[in-house]
Amino acid sequence: MYRQQLKFKQRRENLVDQLRSKGIEDERVLDAFNQVPRHVFVDTALEERAYKDSALPIGMGQTISQPYTVARQTELLEVFPGERVLEIGTGSGYQAAILCELGAKVYSVERHKKLYEKARSTLRELGYSVELKLGDGSLGWSAYAPYDAIVVTAGAPVVPDDLVNQLNVNGRLVVPVGDEKKQEMVRVLKVRENEFEQERYRNFKFVPLVGEKGWKEN
Repeated sequence: MYRQQLKFKQRRENLVDQLRSKGIEDERVLDAFNQVPRHVFVDTALEERAYKDSALPIGMGQTISQPYTVARQTELLEVFPGERVLEIGTGSGYQAAILCELGAKVYSVERHKKLYEKARSTLRELGYSVELKLGDGSLGWSAYAPYDAIVVTAGAPVVPDDLVNQLNVNGRLVVPVGDEKKQEMVRVLKVRENEFEQERYRNFKFVPLVGEKGWKEN
């Protein structure tokens, strides 16, 4: 058991070195990646691939995103301890764990019941406190709004208005926007009520955001 833990620890450190070499500069984000055991969030058959910088299947046609993508989104969010962060698309729960390591109070919405239940179990086992909801993430989670930051882990056709409206002033929304094949990472900053700034970053590839304010389910 100790050898296995040491093996995964070394692989996490190697992954962090990769992320740093690819341009991730926020040391707090890199430290979070060093703390979260990614192999616990994937099927045991995929453990040996857990610390490769690549996406992996988690069932229901969904994936645990490439670590670089998770790191880049997290870096763009600029999360600080005590902030309220909404995640759209819980998936495996890995992104939520990274946000917890940054000291955020995390809320997360997942539309697939099996993934919701598995993520809830995994996060609890690891001691991460996350408020989870089964539902349509494209609508956000108005009951706990407003949020300091919102991250969307699926590609949307447009920036969902419901999410923008659930931001605090100075709140940040990071969402991949584009067609179903590739998206640009969009960062929306709420400057003041009804005033927003947008920045766009390089192309990424996500599973589609399905819901009332996203893509329709096939």
